[in-house]
This record gives sequence, C-alpha cells and structure tokens, in this order.
Amino acid sequence: MPPGPAGVPSLPSQTPGGAALPTVVVGTYPDYALAQQAVDHLSDQKFPVERTAIIGTDLRLVENVLGRLTTLRAAGAGAASGAWFGLFIGLLLGLFSSSNWFAVIFVGLLIGAAWGAIFGAIAHAATGGRRDFASRSSLQAGQYAVVTDPEVADQARQLLVQLNWRASGAE
Repeated sequence: MPPGPAGVPSLPSQTPGGAALPTVVVGTYPDYALAQQAVDHLSDQKFPVERTAIIGTDLRLVENVLGRLTTLRAAGAGAASGAWFGLFIGLLLGLFSSSNWFAVIFVGLLIGAAWGAIFGAIAHAATGGRRDFASRSSLQAGQYAVVTDPEVADQARQLLVQLNWRASGAE
C-alpha cells in the first residue's frame, strides 16, 4: 500500500519495534486542563513524554440548546453562509474581471445571500417541525487519566507527587 500524508497505515499489532500503547495509570484528573498540566510538568522535568497518553473516560454527548429555530432564523443562517460563499466566488471572479472588481464582489455576495436564504428556508420547512431548535453538540469526558509505559510509571508518579506537593503550598 503506498504511503499517505501520515505514512504507511499499520494495524496495532504492527506498530514499529513492538511498541505498545501506554497502559499504567499514573494520575486521574477531573478536567482536561489538569491532565494537560500534569503532562506539561512531566515534560518540564525531562520525562520522556512520548511514552505517555491522556485518555478521557466516561464519555458523554452534551447537546446545548441555543434557541428556537424558525423559518426566518433558518433563512437568516442560510443567508449568512450563502453570503460567505458568494463573497468567495465574487473574489475569485473579481480577480480576473476587467470591470469594477468591487461591484463583482458585491453582486456575488448579494446573490450568495439570496440563494442561501432560499435554501435555508426550504431546508427548514422540509423538516416538518421535527427539529425546531438550534443546538451545539460536544463530546465530554467524566475524567482524564494520564497513562505511561510500565517501565517509567514509578518515575512519572514521583514527579506528579512533586507537582501536587508544590501546588498544595506545602514546604
């Protein structure tokens, strides 16, 4: 198989040198920022961080409802995205136009906004009221584990104890 941009794909059992994924948990944290801070501390202490991983567990999908979605709001959102596309097309055409390039860009923006509004309204009307709200989804983990290879786990634990000792304000 020819290599792609990231190299030759391999199955987990075919990893170079028989290297396995880190498996020993050396610390757990309630949010990603704290786990990242722990790995950063390990890096600052010249620990071989290429032998660590941050693993999120207890994953859940959270969908935040942003508001009611009406045909008018759907048309507005379609007009906004259509305007961006029209601006892009207008810029491309304006580069190669011998006439007023600003007019070409402006007309592209207007046409894009108009068609975007039309398609946005039609797409919302086609749902038949089954999804009359706008939302944003995110994947969140309940906790984050910092894991290392078994050979360096004790060293990582000692360094993380030092980090927690310093963070506590103890002397």
